[in-house]
Amino acid sequence: MSRAEEFQELRPLLFSIAYRILGSVSEAEDAVQETWLRYEGAAARPASAKAYLSAVVTRISIDVLRSARVRREQYVGLWFPEPLLADPYEDPQRSAELADSLSMAALLLLERLSPLERAVFVLREVFGFGFPEVASAVGRSEAACRQLAVRARRHMDAGRPRYEADRREREELAGRFFDAFTEGDVDRLRELLAADARLVSDSGGKAPRWGEGVAGAAKVAYALATLVRPFLEIGGAVEPCEVNGQPGAVFRDRDGRVVNTWSLDILDGRIQMIRTVLNPDKLGHVGPVADAWAVVRETARVHRTPG
Repeated sequence: MSRAEEFQELRPLLFSIAYRILGSVSEAEDAVQETWLRYEGAAARPASAKAYLSAVVTRISIDVLRSARVRREQYVGLWFPEPLLADPYEDPQRSAELADSLSMAALLLLERLSPLERAVFVLREVFGFGFPEVASAVGRSEAACRQLAVRARRHMDAGRPRYEADRREREELAGRFFDAFTEGDVDRLRELLAADARLVSDSGGKAPRWGEGVAGAAKVAYALATLVRPFLEIGGAVEPCEVNGQPGAVFRDRDGRVVNTWSLDILDGRIQMIRTVLNPDKLGHVGPVADAWAVVRETARVHRTPG
């Protein structure tokens, strides 16, 4: 097998590692491309392409994350990971770990870890790498990596909700939620939301901040019902789909361009959190991006029109 064939076979794994370390589709793709350039230029072929490439993409991702942290501290408003509609890497033996680590909630918890803790957690807990491989990838001793893994696991476990709905329950609840949403049914929406539900958004200062600061089932339900009628009337579409392994949706304008994405956090049979990503810089990989300001202006005109 040629180097190029080996690399293409391992590309889904490399992207999935980089995305979980970085929380960014574009930065993960860049890290994977840089990994290929280094592999292509290496004088000798390694004994294990998987171990070598995983180590390279991890080191690149750690360096990128360290510089990205500074930018994220200066970010306008709330920062969310770039939405991912489908994880290219599949491993039936680790499907639970892969799915759990992909959610917006989990990626935001990972943001609390140091870059080294994050990388160790991703390699060890998510992808099941042995400590010798982890140590080689991050350039630390096995003993140090074990300590990093313990600290990272403690932080992650402390921040996770205690009970999560299974996949079928989540999908059924999400289906009822989006039916109620597209019908603008405030009462049904309120019944599906947790008492302290929140609607929050990431616009990066480059799009309207829909839903930032809306809290409580009644207020969130009213905000959603108020939003949907004019949006649909101007030709907008709501496409339910998985976002980061959780129920969610892509909103599109009348021309099919992406306005934003939603992801739902579901716990104890209720929707706890709706996270919207509107920053156009984070949506280009989903499809052509709409002018969210224009969409909001048009929906506002419809909203003001008696009907």
